[in-house]
Amino acid sequence: TFASLNRFPHDMKKIIHSQRPLILITNDDGIQARGLQQVAQFLKPLGDIVVVAPDGPRSGQSSAITVTVPLRMKVIDEQEGFCQISTNGTPVDCIKLSMNILFDRRPDLIVSGINHGSNSGVSVVYSGTMGAVFEGALLHIPSIGFSLCNHKADADFAPCRDLVVDICRKALAAKQWPQGIGLNVNIPNRPQLNGVKLCRAAQGYWTEEYDCRVDPHGREYFWLTGTFKNNEPDATDTDEYWLDRGYATIVPCSTDCSAVGTAPEFASILNL
Repeated sequence: TFASLNRFPHDMKKIIHSQRPLILITNDDGIQARGLQQVAQFLKPLGDIVVVAPDGPRSGQSSAITVTVPLRMKVIDEQEGFCQISTNGTPVDCIKLSMNILFDRRPDLIVSGINHGSNSGVSVVYSGTMGAVFEGALLHIPSIGFSLCNHKADADFAPCRDLVVDICRKALAAKQWPQGIGLNVNIPNRPQLNGVKLCRAAQGYWTEEYDCRVDPHGREYFWLTGTFKNNEPDATDTDEYWLDRGYATIVPCSTDCSAVGTAPEFASILNL
């Protein structure tokens, strides 16, 4: 599976090449995060697993890439059909490094998560979890981000297992995947789901607040806080609506940010 081991800084065995699907897993909470470790175990029966994840938290990094410092990789664990590698980069760096340095074939599936905390609504714009999904979608690889609505480090991901495995199994079996589209899956924090809804992202905004604090040296610093404001709480076709009612939500997300429907309006504004 590894194409350029002569450029890789650590001695490791190749994952045995087989007919099993190749699943690339990353996240933005860091390689030690419980959500990532759990999803890697969930998906082991479905194929060969390669985890390439940041060496620490990278939340809120969206589609950021590293261009000012050298990127490094370190093998954390390797077994037959399973390997974990950490990097000092971002989630998108993880995808790019995997595709350009590690693999000699395209992954059959990219999974990002399971994120500690929701990525519903407009959070998709900021999410490092979804940044990796968008990068995979740009490469025309089926890509899915999973998030549990629980920020705790010791969150219980067991209730996510059946849904995650079911969605990933169906993604691997799909004969055709819409190009440039990734899935944003959010799972409510509850022992049992009421169901699953395919829906759209709720429209809203974050009310950012910066808490002013003082460090031990007497210098001021600022810590980002805030809450999400749902502009359409009564709309029955959004992820926020169904998450509040105990349903997991699946939102197809496009890498095409064009707003071509507004072209006539801007033609008038710009006199074009």
